[in-house]
Amino acid sequence: MNIKSKKYVAVALVTFVILFLMNYLGNEQEDRLYRASLTALMGVVGLTVGLWFVNKAKENDTPPEDFD
Repeated sequence: MNIKSKKYVAVALVTFVILFLMNYLGNEQEDRLYRASLTALMGVVGLTVGLWFVNKAKENDTPPEDFD
């Protein structure tokens, strides 16, 4: 999946919404909006890094050494 594609933006948006709602609705602390938004944002950042890593390995046709 290309990170600059519309498909990725849709997946990132769905990921953000799901993580945000899970954290916002399940948290009763005062700063739940702040925590939910940071958690959702970091989830999207993790998704981006993971997909970038997969695409980079896919282009080379050789897996990285000592991946495990």
